[in-house]
Amino acid sequence: MDEDSIFGAPPRRAAQHEIGQSLDDLSIAQIEERIALLFAEIDRLETALKAKQASLGAAAAFFKT
Repeated sequence: MDEDSIFGAPPRRAAQHEIGQSLDDLSIAQIEERIALLFAEIDRLETALKAKQASLGAAAAFFKT
């Protein structure tokens, strides 16, 4: 039996950025970090989009009459 099964999963870290939140209290370094985080998320989303589009295109080509 491991710790996670006894005590439950460890708590998740709070989101590093929430869309629309105030940026007034952030330093330049923190803003740069969030920009990098958001660009990484955009890349991840674009990769997922391309994969789904390719899958949809392959299915359409397969079932094309």
